[in-house]
Amino acid sequence: MEPQARAALVAELIELMAGGNAHVPFAQACAGLDASLRNRAVPGLPYTIWHLVEHLRIAQHDIVAFCLDPAHVSPAWPAGYWPAPGAAVDEAGWQAALYAIAHDQERFIDLLNDPATDLLAPLPHGTGQNIFREALLIGDHQGYHTGQIVLLQRLLGDWV
Repeated sequence: MEPQARAALVAELIELMAGGNAHVPFAQACAGLDASLRNRAVPGLPYTIWHLVEHLRIAQHDIVAFCLDPAHVSPAWPAGYWPAPGAAVDEAGWQAALYAIAHDQERFIDLLNDPATDLLAPLPHGTGQNIFREALLIGDHQGYHTGQIVLLQRLLGDWV
C-alpha cells in the first residue's frame, strides 16, 4: 500500500475509533455523567451505564491484546465480556475503567501508526483476522454501545 494511502486509511480508522464520526464519541458520552446514574437501572433493560462501560473495556482490551499478543486468551463468551448483573462501580473503579479504555485505544492507535504494521495481512495466530478488520470492530462496537449509553442517559433524564 502506498504510504500516502496508508496514512489516509489509518487517519480514517482513528477517527472512527476516537472521533465518533456519525455518533457521539465515547469520551463525550461519559464526560460529566452524574455519578449517581452510573449504577442506576432502567426498568426493562438488563444493564446499567456502568455495565456498558465495563463491557466496552473488556471487549476492547480483548481485541487489542489479541492483536498484540499471540498468547492472549480471550474471556469465555458471553459471560466473560460482561460484569455480573448486579455489579456496581465506585468512583475509583469508574475512573480506572475510563483510563483503561483510553489506554488500550492508544495502544491500538500506536499499532495502526506503526509503518511496520501490515493492516491487511492475516494475523498469524488468528483465523483470518487482520488489523484493519479489528480496527473496524473496535469502532463499530464502541459506536453501538456508546449509543446505548446515550439512550440510558436520556431515559434517566441526564442528556440534553
